[in-house]
Amino acid sequence: MDIQTLVNQFTTQLSSLIEGQTIERARAAVDGVFRGGNGVRRGRPPKNVALTLSGITRKKPPRQLCPVPGCKNPAAPVFGMVCTKHKDVAKAKIKQYREARRAKKLKAK
Repeated sequence: MDIQTLVNQFTTQLSSLIEGQTIERARAAVDGVFRGGNGVRRGRPPKNVALTLSGITRKKPPRQLCPVPGCKNPAAPVFGMVCTKHKDVAKAKIKQYREARRAKKLKAK
């Protein structure tokens, strides 16, 4: 191989590399125009994006159920962590239900 072919190969590779970078920049610019900017949004980011920025996705805790025996409805903090059906039950009674459930859980272990 002589030096002329080496120079031609080098210039061909260099020009194709520069052309590829130029095309990539043009695509990014066109995408930025159609998507509304350079990818940076104003204001507060959406919740799902904020949680995944650190790379750790949040796992939801298990749904808390109503403490009344036999009730499978979800509890709500608005009603004092009981379901809508049992929101009028006395707090002392609900406390007894929770203690009974804890005792049963400890006995099972």
